[in-house]
Amino acid sequence: MSEIFPFEFNKDKFDQIKKHRFGNDWPVVYLINNEDEIYIGQTINAYSRCKQHYDNPDRRRLKDFHIISDGEYNISAALDIESSLIEYMFGDNKFTLQNGNKGLQNHNYFDREKYKAKFEIIWDKLKKLSLVKNDLSDIKNSDLFKYSPYKTLSTDQIDVVEDLYRNLLSGENKSFIVSGKPGTGKTILAIYLIKFLKENEETKYMNVGLVIPMKSLRKTLKKVFKSIKGLKTSMIVNPSDASRNKYDILIVDESHRLKRRVNVTNFKSFDDTSKRFGLDPNTSSELDWIIKSSNKQIFFYDKNQSVRPSDVRPQDFVNLGAKYYDLKNQMRVEGGEEYIEFIDTIFDINTDYKYHVNKYEFKVFDDVKTMVDKIKILDSKHGISRVVAGYAWPWHTKNGEKDYDIEIGDIKLVWNSVAEDWINSKNSINEVGCIHTVQGYDLNYVGVIIGPELSYDPIENKLIVDKKKYFDINGKSSVHDIEELEGYIKNIYKTLLTRGIKGTFVYAVDNNLNKYLKDKIYSENKAVISPFNYFILPLYESVGCGDFMYANSEPVNTIKVDGKFISKGVKYFVLKVVGDSMNKSGINGGDMILCKKNNKLEDGKIMVVLAGDDAVVKKVYKDKNKLILKSNSTNPENKDLVFDSGDDVKIQGEFVRVLEK
Repeated sequence: MSEIFPFEFNKDKFDQIKKHRFGNDWPVVYLINNEDEIYIGQTINAYSRCKQHYDNPDRRRLKDFHIISDGEYNISAALDIESSLIEYMFGDNKFTLQNGNKGLQNHNYFDREKYKAKFEIIWDKLKKLSLVKNDLSDIKNSDLFKYSPYKTLSTDQIDVVEDLYRNLLSGENKSFIVSGKPGTGKTILAIYLIKFLKENEETKYMNVGLVIPMKSLRKTLKKVFKSIKGLKTSMIVNPSDASRNKYDILIVDESHRLKRRVNVTNFKSFDDTSKRFGLDPNTSSELDWIIKSSNKQIFFYDKNQSVRPSDVRPQDFVNLGAKYYDLKNQMRVEGGEEYIEFIDTIFDINTDYKYHVNKYEFKVFDDVKTMVDKIKILDSKHGISRVVAGYAWPWHTKNGEKDYDIEIGDIKLVWNSVAEDWINSKNSINEVGCIHTVQGYDLNYVGVIIGPELSYDPIENKLIVDKKKYFDINGKSSVHDIEELEGYIKNIYKTLLTRGIKGTFVYAVDNNLNKYLKDKIYSENKAVISPFNYFILPLYESVGCGDFMYANSEPVNTIKVDGKFISKGVKYFVLKVVGDSMNKSGINGGDMILCKKNNKLEDGKIMVVLAGDDAVVKKVYKDKNKLILKSNSTNPENKDLVFDSGDDVKIQGEFVRVLEK
């Protein structure tokens, strides 16, 4: 069982660590901290590592040392737990991390799921010690966690970083393009890179900037950079700001959203910037500004996420003669690359490809209100779930013309009321986000409304774009080729349909399109509970099946449970029982029983009941002001237990089944 052992970080007290059973020759994870800062590491010799850290001036100002370990740790597990602690403690934001972000690599090893479960137990213990303040689920939904530079990287991301770094130093290339489909971790890698460059001796003194073309994402990332040691919010710039300085390296995220001189809001400002570089205002673009403002450039790019005619053309990136890297591993959508491929082909009418729903929630709704209500329910359970739509309705609420924008049947909806950081804004769950407020963001669940600007003709077997029903003025002005507009609209929906981590729901206004989308799916849209065939759950022992027994609030171990017994969104735990008071219900002494958390009394059900520090499993009934815990046993010595309403008795969980030995 994982334990946390506290020590003073004082060289006169290091002998206490040396004498500890996990102080020498055993894999451990350790924390060194004061009130404001923390360093997280792993080692097989805590005593020696402690002395080494004390020679570091940054570490020496820290005061407390904690060892995290147990008898089942191995080096792989320690490395994994160290990486997870770095990720989540940065997202928790209680301390400023002294760690760099090199070497955080995702790798598999034997029984990894067991150690993931142990990590949750460790986190609960850290919370009790006031070393962390937030729940893991809350941290996972935070921008600090999502856009952290302390991410464990996939193999292809590490390969890109290593080769990019070598090429940046060699001087052989000036421009680099990192391409990848939605969810391949482009933004994460861009943030990782800027911290990586500012920590390495060869590049730490270089002037490095991160260009974010979209205002909303730029504001979100500035908030994140405030909490990253060694980085400044001033490093995040828009293309115009970047043009006013000279950089050694510019990293450009969402490069497909760099603008050319088409439908821009301020032509004079655009022209003045181009002239300052000696460029022809009529043919230049923000891409040209980036090239002129930096010695080297790294572009994170996906041509299929270009959604307006003002976006720089793909050919302009080809003309750079850049060195290309390609990210393939899916980091966002739990449906994996299979789902992304499906979205790529869903608008290709000539393909017979169908998506087999087995790992990911994907459903086409017949009623938009049902979908909207579903998203609200999922937001209350999982957080960060939103409704988004194509730009197929005018924006009445912006100018106060009406109190709604979108009307579909009996339902009336409003567009996003704020343009910056809309996803985290107060009323976003009651609004509909447009492409410009969600591009670059992750959602747990997304509900996508496909507007009437896109329909399907089943006789001609083709998609039809109605330019009159597309209301993004800057998205269609200057576009004379309907196929070009169709391309932008398809890209909008491809982008919207790849925002959801856990699931994507769709409603198309056009009935024929809705039917077409349904026909692209195998099965009846029933998602499998989990892509894994088992889950790791905490094991508590022991609980009485007869008399009450002392209930230890700490799990003693973890246990694998078949995924077919697990329902999505429900919390489970496992108990080892003692006694025979429920043997007629199939529960015998020594059995492991699966229980789900439930604090509500369910009359007539077998439940886990806590009285003071003792626990028992019984069938529960309420009779007026009495709580009756009934036995169901072949042993006549097992009696019912009766409590008054004022007694300290709490329902802790509900019996699900006996697990196979």
